[in-house]
Amino acid sequence: MESANQDINLNSPNKGLLADAMTDVPVDNAARSAAPEGLTLAEEEELRAELAKVEEEIGTLRQVLAAKERHCGELKRKLGLTPLDGLKQNLSKSWHDVQVSNAYVKTSEKLGEWNDKVTQSDLYLSASSTLEDWNEKLTQSEAYKKTQETLSQAGQKTSAALSNVGSVISRKLGDMRAHSISHSLSGYSIRHSISMPAMRNSATFKSFEDRVGTIKTSIRANGLSDM
Repeated sequence: MESANQDINLNSPNKGLLADAMTDVPVDNAARSAAPEGLTLAEEEELRAELAKVEEEIGTLRQVLAAKERHCGELKRKLGLTPLDGLKQNLSKSWHDVQVSNAYVKTSEKLGEWNDKVTQSDLYLSASSTLEDWNEKLTQSEAYKKTQETLSQAGQKTSAALSNVGSVISRKLGDMRAHSISHSLSGYSIRHSISMPAMRNSATFKSFEDRVGTIKTSIRANGLSDM
């Protein structure tokens, strides 16, 4: 017997093994002897033989289908296909089948006809015309124009106000920076003008000047004596 992983040949002499196992059920002789009403014994035997043959073919086809399914699963596993991919493919195929089905096509045609009838009806045309008239009257009304103009002016004033605020802030920062620098320089000048006379009149500064003068006198005296 061939391996279970291989396809089963329908012409194989072993094709009826499963069918024989499924259909090999003992039949009551009493039931066989009583032919159905309207059938002769020969017709009954012929039908039973045909039934056995069909059941044998069904069993063989089941084996073939199981082998094919196993082979298909192995191919999907080698290709890295997951059950989710199979589900997506089945859903896509099902939706395609729905789209090409007669019921879907007829429904789409009906909806298209209804849409044409609605859009071409007097009620729809009258409502559309009324809405267009209302829109035109609204946009041409004085209230709409004044509102639009007011909103435009408000936007312009807001932009100008924000620009002025930015300019004022920048100017204030520049003034503060200049004032700080000027204050630092004036403080240094005042301190310098105050400290220099006081330092010149101090006893330490006068003592230092006296020493320098003594050194200069000594140098001049020594120079004249050498000459």
